[in-house]
Amino acid sequence: MPGINSILDIGRQALFAHQSAIEVIGNNIANANTPGYRRQEVRLEEAMAIDFYPGQLGTGVKAKEVFRHFDAFIEEQYNTRASLRELYDKLHEALQNVEILFKEGEDGGINKALAKFFSDWQELSQRPEDTSTRAALLGDTQNLLNAIHLTSDDLNKLQQQMDDFIEQDVDRVNEILKEIASINGKITVHEEPGKNNANELRDKRDALVRELAEKLDINYIDNGLGRVIITTKAGHTLVDGTSYFEIKFESPKVLTSLVPGSTFTDSIYYEGSSDYEYTVKVVTAGAANGTAQFKVSIDGGKTFLKDEDGNDIVYTADSYANRITLPNGDITIWFGDSSNSQNPATSNLSVGDTFTIIPKKGLYWYENSSSFMNITPQVMPDGSFNTRRVQGGSLGGYFSFRDSYVGKYKEKLDAFAKAIVWEVNRIHSQGAGLDKYTYANGTYGVTNTSIALGNYASGLSFGNKLQEGNLSLFVYDNSGNLVANGPLDFDNATAGIQNFDPNNHSLEDVRDAINNTFGTYISASIVDNKLVLQANTNYSFVFGEDTSGLLSALGINTYFQGNGANDIALNDFIRNNISYINAGHVNGAGEVNYGDNYIALQIAELAHKNVDIYTTIEGTTSQTLQEYYNSLVGNVGADTEMSEFNYNYNKTLADDLNSRQEEVSGVNMDEEMTNLIKFQNSYAAAAKLINVANEMVQTLISLR
Repeated sequence: MPGINSILDIGRQALFAHQSAIEVIGNNIANANTPGYRRQEVRLEEAMAIDFYPGQLGTGVKAKEVFRHFDAFIEEQYNTRASLRELYDKLHEALQNVEILFKEGEDGGINKALAKFFSDWQELSQRPEDTSTRAALLGDTQNLLNAIHLTSDDLNKLQQQMDDFIEQDVDRVNEILKEIASINGKITVHEEPGKNNANELRDKRDALVRELAEKLDINYIDNGLGRVIITTKAGHTLVDGTSYFEIKFESPKVLTSLVPGSTFTDSIYYEGSSDYEYTVKVVTAGAANGTAQFKVSIDGGKTFLKDEDGNDIVYTADSYANRITLPNGDITIWFGDSSNSQNPATSNLSVGDTFTIIPKKGLYWYENSSSFMNITPQVMPDGSFNTRRVQGGSLGGYFSFRDSYVGKYKEKLDAFAKAIVWEVNRIHSQGAGLDKYTYANGTYGVTNTSIALGNYASGLSFGNKLQEGNLSLFVYDNSGNLVANGPLDFDNATAGIQNFDPNNHSLEDVRDAINNTFGTYISASIVDNKLVLQANTNYSFVFGEDTSGLLSALGINTYFQGNGANDIALNDFIRNNISYINAGHVNGAGEVNYGDNYIALQIAELAHKNVDIYTTIEGTTSQTLQEYYNSLVGNVGADTEMSEFNYNYNKTLADDLNSRQEEVSGVNMDEEMTNLIKFQNSYAAAAKLINVANEMVQTLISLR
C-alpha cells in the first residue's frame, strides 16, 4: 500500500540505481585506455506500478542490468579483414627481404656476373691459347657461381626463419584456444542473461578472438553464454564451448587414401624434400612393383605434371631400385613393403588409389590424438588459396611465403642454374682443349645402371634432355697421330652404325658401346653408377660431335657439374687443369688446331640465344638466360608490390571497421563526464527525496 514508506523505498532504489550508474561510469573512465575494454552502461527500468486510488502509482526505478556496447556484426567483419591484413603484412615484410637479395646493384649481382661470364668466353675466343685469359674465365665463373649460391642459401635461410615464426604462432594459437575454452566455461557459470552479464569475461574473450583471427582465418558463432563455436573458414572446429582442438606444426608425412575394394597393403615412399605437396593418383591398376601406372599433381589432382612438350607424364610404379625421379629433381618416389622400404611391394594398386606426399613440415588439425587433417596453407598454381585449408592470418602469410613464393623463386633459380649447366656443357662437351684426355670421369650418375637413360627411373639428372643420336671419339697415339675415330655402335649384331636411343639404352649399354667400338684403345667402366673412360697405355682421346647429348648428360668433358642453384660448380677436373677448357674442336680431319675458337664463340653466343627452360609450375619457356633471370627478378618485384597493395587495402578496411566498433563500444570521456554529472544530480535528488520523506515522518510523529 502506498505511503510514506513507499516514498522512502522509491528514494532508496533510486539511490542504489544511480549509484550503480556512477560506479559503471567510473569504471568506464578508469578503463578508457585499456585495450579491448568495451564501454558499459546500466540499464534502468521502471519499477512495478501499484493499482491504487486515484490510479496506478509507480514504485520508482531499478537497475536492471549492466550491459556493454558491442556490435557483433562489425566485429565479425573486422576479424575477417584483420586476418587478411596480417596475411599480407607478413607476406610483404618477408618479400621485402627477398627483393633485397635480387637487387642488382652496380657493384655486383647475378646479372652482372652472368654478363661477365659470357664476355670472358668472347675474350677466350680471341686468345684461345692464352693461360691468363683462361684463368680469368675460371675466376669470373666462380664469381657467378658464388652469387647464385649466396642467393640460394639466403632463400633457404628465409624459409628456415619462416619455420621458426610458424612454430611460435602455432604455440600461441593453442594457448589462445585453451584460454577461450576456459573463459567459455566461466561465462556459463557466472552469467545469467538479462540479470548478470559477464562483461569482463566477454571482453577478454573478444580480445583473444581478435588475436586468433590475426593468426588464421576463422568463423565465430555465438550461441549465447559460453556456447561459442570457432572454426577455421574451411570448417575445422577450433573451439566448441569448453572443448578446444589443437593444431600442430609437424614433420613431413605421407597420407594414403584407397578406393573401396582396393587390395593395396604396402606403402609408398620417397626421398628428398620439396616446397610442393605431391598427389600421386593411380590411373592404371596393377602390381606396385612394375605394372601399375600413376600421375603426379602439385595442385591436389586438378592438373598433372607435364613433360617439356606439355604432355601429362605417366609413371610406372616400381620398387626402390627403379624409383622415379620427378621432373624438378627434388624427390624420388617408389613403392615398397610396409615394413621395409627396400623390399618390393607385393600387393596391387587400384585405379583411384591416391597418396599425398608432404615432403616438408606442415600444419595439421587434430580432432583427437589419432585423427588429424592437413590444413597447411596452399597457394594453387593460379594464385588462389586452397579453400579446404587455412587461408589467412600470419600463418597463411608465413606458409605462402615459405612454400609458394620462395618455393617458386627457388625453382626458377634452380631452373636458371640448370639451364646454364646444360647449355654450356652441351657445347663444351663437344669441344677440345689444349690437352687430350687419358682419363675422363662422369659427374652425373644413375640410380639403376640397367634402366634406359631417358626413363624417369634412371635417376639421371638430365636424362630428359637426351635424344636419339650418337657421339664421336677421336683416339691418338703418343706421337699425336689419329689412330681411330667415329661414332659409337650400339648394336654390333646389326649391320651399320646403330645410334643411341634414350628410351632403350642404359648406362651399361653406353659402356658396352664404347668398349665394343674403341675397346682396343679405351676401357669404359661404371664406378659409383657413373661412366669412367680410361685410355689404354700409349693412347689419348678427344671428344667430337654429340647429337645425343650423352656427354653433357653424363658429365663427361663438361665445364660445369651439379644440377641446381645449390650445387652448381665448376667441373673439378677443369678447376685443376685449365688447359681442358674447350675453346676449339676437332675438325673433319681429326685435328685440334692451335688457335681454334669454335667452341668459345658458340658459348659466348649463348648470351643472345633463346633456350628452353622448364619448371613444374610454368612449364617450358624460351628466353635468353639473362631474360629468364630478369623475369625472376621481375616476379619478386611484382609480388612485393602486390602484397603491399593488398596489405594497405585490407588495413584501411580493418581500420575503418575498428573505428566503427570504437564509435559503438569505445569510451568517450566527454560523454562519460556528462553522464557522471547527470547521475550525480539524480543521486542527490534521490537523497533529497529520502530527506523529504523523513521530514514527513517527523511531522506525523510531532502531531501525536
